[in-house]
Amino acid sequence: MNMILFMISLSLALSIILTALNFWLAQMAPDSEKLSPYECGFDPLGSARLPFSIRFFLVAILFLLFDLEIALLLPLPWATQLQHPTTTLMWASTLILLLTLGLIYEWAQGGLEWAE
Repeated sequence: MNMILFMISLSLALSIILTALNFWLAQMAPDSEKLSPYECGFDPLGSARLPFSIRFFLVAILFLLFDLEIALLLPLPWATQLQHPTTTLMWASTLILLLTLGLIYEWAQGGLEWAE
């Protein structure tokens, strides 16, 4: 009981100290740049509705696709401990082959060419 009471009081004291330290360190006078709605380094003079190139979205989607592939293939080394590891390796090889064919198609169509 004494240990539990000690831990509760210690955590309460630490949280009070950290809260006070946070308020003390956060007291600084923000300038007009920090108070502006955009903190990107330049003043927002133009319209926010400028058209983006579709290439940005294409690169983002390709990144997410291959990132998902890595996430799906990450548990592959543990597949050797299953009853039928050849089935798992076959599905992994099929996934890699399908994504490789998609990448070759995208490359052949010129979708990865940044400058035209």
